Amino acid sequence: MAALRRYFVAGLLVWVPIGVTILIIKFLVDVMDQTLLLLPNAWHPQQVLGFRIPGLGLVLTLTVVILTGMIVANLFGQQLVRLWEQMLARIPLVRSIYSGVKQITESLFTSGGKSFRKVLLVRYPHASSWTLAFLTGDGSREIRDKTGREIVSVFVPTTPNPTSGFFLMVPRDETVELTMTVDDGLKMLLSVGVVVPEPKKVVTSVSGNA
Repeated sequence: MAALRRYFVAGLLVWVPIGVTILIIKFLVDVMDQTLLLLPNAWHPQQVLGFRIPGLGLVLTLTVVILTGMIVANLFGQQLVRLWEQMLARIPLVRSIYSGVKQITESLFTSGGKSFRKVLLVRYPHASSWTLAFLTGDGSREIRDKTGREIVSVFVPTTPNPTSGFFLMVPRDETVELTMTVDDGLKMLLSVGVVVPEPKKVVTSVSGNA
């Protein structure tokens, strides 16, 4: 029985990650396939070919995104985007949503962005416990002046679903910056602490004469 139990656990360690990965990929592909609904009904692959091609929506989405990037990468495309944003800026509710989402996107996907680049330890939900958090930005000058302390903005994800969580503003001197990468932090959150990343070695250079 002990040997069977060991073999069963070994088999689970192989098949469970594979099965979960397949399910997640299938979910993402199915979501992307919904973009095909934007096409006229006569252009749907099922109408043209007579059968469904899984993942075609993903290909369509990637193609549209890449073509859009090629267009806006030149001066003419940038001018079109600027005119489009000026039009949106005249609509009260739309301009607030659009500008906020654009700032978040630029911070996440550009090389100069600081959001989700560092993993921190913060005291949450009480002073005797610690949890992982991701640095999302520096606090505003008004908050710093009113509190008299340097404040940073962090996102504390829930586990095992890190897509939801809490936004906190905490004093910088009450956070602990970790050397683990964001990917390692997400793995630790998804595994509810079962997967613990190895600490990164910090290489320091010593200058001076021997």
